[in-house]
Amino acid sequence: MGAASDWRREIRAMAVLAWPIVLTNLAQNAMQTTDVLMMGWLGPDALAAGTLGFNIYFTPMIFGMGLLLAVAPMVAFEIGRRAHSVRDVRRTVRQGFWIALMVAIPLWVLMWNGEAILVAMGQDPELSADAGGYLRAMQWALLPFYFFVVLRSFVSALERPGWALAIMLVAVTFNAFANWVLMFGNLGFPALGIVGTGIATTLSATLMCGGLILVVLLHKKFRRYQIFGRFWRPDWPRFREMLRIGLPISGILTFEVGLFGASALLMGLIGGASLAAHAIAIQLASVAFMVPMGIAQAATVRVGRAYGADSRKGIFLSGWVAFGLGIVFMMLTATIMVALPHLLISAFLEIDDPANAEVIGLAVVFLAIAALFQIVDGAQAVAGGMLRGLQDTKVPMFYAAIGYWGIGMPSGILLAFWAGFGGAGIWLGLCIGLAAVAIMLVARWVRRDRLLAARSLKSTTG
Repeated sequence: MGAASDWRREIRAMAVLAWPIVLTNLAQNAMQTTDVLMMGWLGPDALAAGTLGFNIYFTPMIFGMGLLLAVAPMVAFEIGRRAHSVRDVRRTVRQGFWIALMVAIPLWVLMWNGEAILVAMGQDPELSADAGGYLRAMQWALLPFYFFVVLRSFVSALERPGWALAIMLVAVTFNAFANWVLMFGNLGFPALGIVGTGIATTLSATLMCGGLILVVLLHKKFRRYQIFGRFWRPDWPRFREMLRIGLPISGILTFEVGLFGASALLMGLIGGASLAAHAIAIQLASVAFMVPMGIAQAATVRVGRAYGADSRKGIFLSGWVAFGLGIVFMMLTATIMVALPHLLISAFLEIDDPANAEVIGLAVVFLAIAALFQIVDGAQAVAGGMLRGLQDTKVPMFYAAIGYWGIGMPSGILLAFWAGFGGAGIWLGLCIGLAAVAIMLVARWVRRDRLLAARSLKSTTG
């Protein structure tokens, strides 16, 4: 299907849409990395408290964000169905804001009690108190960040993601500056330690949200949608549809985050050197993952537009172009991990220090396995984005549960502790689980015509 010119046109369109999304993801990752690095400057206790607090924050935040990721495929579908649609797009974005509010309120209550939760989990009371203060300062970032996610989905669905990138780059710089001022007491401000980091995160999220609000209110491309018009007017069918699509996305993200969190705990049982080597390998893998994740988000938009236009050819081209781009990039990163492991590890550890020899040796092994991990992780991420473009999220959620927790985690435990592979066994288990999910998602994509025909029949008879 598709002449050579169609393929070239789609590759160009996908690349133009994907690269700002990828860079925005990398910038967001850089913001989190900046926080960790600067907390490390305060000392090991501050870093430990910050890590505890962030772990309480991260998984609930990811769950809520998953709900909001339904905005992109729904807006893309509306624009594909009717290029000049305004009212339906506005209503979809509005319900995204409503869901953001609905999720943020209970999460604020949870995070306000973060110290008590950590103490109940058996954590050190002093560290828990510091982590609780950090959480109470950072929790207010949730709502502006969620609004930013909704607006970013909106501008991306209109194939104008560069605005979100520009604002994110400003926010990264501002966040580093705010950390420097508030954490260490520069420019006459009191030194607030990791509480200052939490305040900086909230201020940065507010800047991101406010900047993108200004763009959609003032830019002629977005102004016509009047996104905040009739804000309090409900659209319950659309609200329920967003939950139908978004809840499984939240489930997928939660399963994946839980898998990697559990793998770190298992590494801790194996030994400190394995845990340190795992931290290095997973950090490198997570940076590389920002690219297929961005391509997956672009695939959701391009496939969603083609789906709205009822273009089977467009769906075919958009999906396979995104998949090909993701696999090619991850094969490149896999090659670098195999060919230059010591160069990559040197960013974290002094290679020539004999005290680091054990960690470096394990990290080299983990990176060799991570090369395969990269390819299957990229494949499942992009395939998931392709299916989200078809608003197909429920079955992929079950695939994620089966692959991550029914196959990957048991495989890792057996290989690590029963077969005696140690930390390498955990990484092999991750690869097996991700490969299983990738195979199931790609197989479902291949059967998409049957899925679309069934939906068409249902809508006709219903």
